[in-house]
Amino acid sequence: MEILEQLFTLLMLLLLQAVLGFDNLLYISIESKRAPKDKQAYVRKLGIGIAVAARIILLFLLTSVISAFTEPFWNLNFWGLIEGSLNLESVIVLFGGIFILYTAVKEIFHLIGTEDLHGDSNEKNSKSVGMVISTIVLMNLVFSFDSILSAMALAQEPILNESGDPTGETRYIMWVMATAIILSGILMIVLADKVSDFLQKNRLYEILGLFILFIVGIMLISEGAHKAHLKLFGNEVMPMTKTTFYFVIAILVIIDIVQGKYQKKLIAKKQ
Repeated sequence: MEILEQLFTLLMLLLLQAVLGFDNLLYISIESKRAPKDKQAYVRKLGIGIAVAARIILLFLLTSVISAFTEPFWNLNFWGLIEGSLNLESVIVLFGGIFILYTAVKEIFHLIGTEDLHGDSNEKNSKSVGMVISTIVLMNLVFSFDSILSAMALAQEPILNESGDPTGETRYIMWVMATAIILSGILMIVLADKVSDFLQKNRLYEILGLFILFIVGIMLISEGAHKAHLKLFGNEVMPMTKTTFYFVIAILVIIDIVQGKYQKKLIAKKQ
């Protein structure tokens, strides 16, 4: 019966990884375009592969020293304007959100200023293969914090004494969490090329993807601020929930579809 419960937990973790991995996959598809065109698929696969290995290392690290990531190291209090307690986890998530927000805004302005719409819009902003892979791995770890902490909350089992009674303590089911990370990584490798090809063939959706990435940045910033218990002018910063995030995405997609059909109708009428 125990193995069935662990397999059910594994299934739940895979579903969780799939839901939480959408924004990560979108970022990887957009960031990989900065690499030389013939190396982009290689960059995505290698970047995700290294990130999966780093996730497993992070998993073992978090289960061993979780208090080091959640223990506050700096209390903020600037005349009541900003209050909070920064910890390592909140700083990492805040940094990731700011970086993604910056990336999305820069790419949006770059697309607006692009004159050659049929050329490679990222040619001037291209990076080396090593730089793109490093960025993908780093941001993958930022996205990993929530999924790993959620996995740690789900994949626990009580420790029993010699009589078979619970001792009140729990231990993590490491093989379940590691398997979920590896399988989700394989799924991301398979889907990354498909998402990237879709954005390449449907350039109109590229701007939609960047605005979704913009919202991802805001979500991470609000989440990092909440983890640091930040208060602005006495008001606590609340995190954007995944429900709100997907609702906003759905609205953006609907607006994009309606606008696309309306533009086609206007073009057909002019012709």
